[in-house]
Amino acid sequence: MIPGRINSREVKRMMAQMGIKTTDLTDVKKILMEGTLKDYLITEPSVTIIEAKGEKYFQISGNMKEVPKGSASAVTTQTAVNEEDLKLVIDQTGATREKAIEALKKANGEPAQAIIDLLGK
Repeated sequence: MIPGRINSREVKRMMAQMGIKTTDLTDVKKILMEGTLKDYLITEPSVTIIEAKGEKYFQISGNMKEVPKGSASAVTTQTAVNEEDLKLVIDQTGATREKAIEALKKANGEPAQAIIDLLGK
């Protein structure tokens, strides 16, 4: 076998032979990790569970934000919005702060979608 020329089907077959099972979690929207000094919020995550030798390992990738301790749970429940995103939505649409917050919550914190929704396009 030539290194770098293995297709994904071969990799899965070899992993199965070694007793390694992988499962993708496709319905995860956000991941919150609570630290002692600050919290970490991962949005748009890609999560894979790797099972080997009776243990489960999690491979996570996505957009990570460090947030002040205790505020991440507010972000995950969408009761708080990113101030920079809020300012952008207000500047681009001329909406009131309350309307911009409502639009950001409806758009799951995505400022581009909130702007589009507010402009009615």
